[in-house]
Amino acid sequence: MSGVPGVELDLYQDVVMEHKRAPRNFGALPGATQRARGHSPSCGDDIEVMLELGEGQVKDIRFSGHGCAICMASTSMMTEAVRGRDTDFARDLQRRFRGVMTGEIEPEAAHLGKLISLAGVRRYPNRIKCALLGWHALMRALEDADAKA
Repeated sequence: MSGVPGVELDLYQDVVMEHKRAPRNFGALPGATQRARGHSPSCGDDIEVMLELGEGQVKDIRFSGHGCAICMASTSMMTEAVRGRDTDFARDLQRRFRGVMTGEIEPEAAHLGKLISLAGVRRYPNRIKCALLGWHALMRALEDADAKA
């Protein structure tokens, strides 16, 4: 953190808005081995996460749907963070991210990389679900894969 009031907030808002404007890994994944949907009836966010899993790894990940800036940015950053990583890493990252969102873990202690730009969301309880929606879908897709194995 720079210590200059407002600088971090502006920088982080820029990261979030960039991912909202140009979400990474957005669109269909023809070779998906797992899919899961996250839907929030209260705000209308609706996200589908598609995974290509193999050898304990998230070989590819994409998402589709629509949502608010926080939902879209969080899901976009999530796909960047877990793509090509092993599934245990994805589960651990989700645990740490959720911990920051719910106030159980301090952002600096979570080692979230760019995802820390969403840490301010935790000050707005009604928006936490937006930040976590894509992550919940990711976890459901991984749980479904485990159940099939």
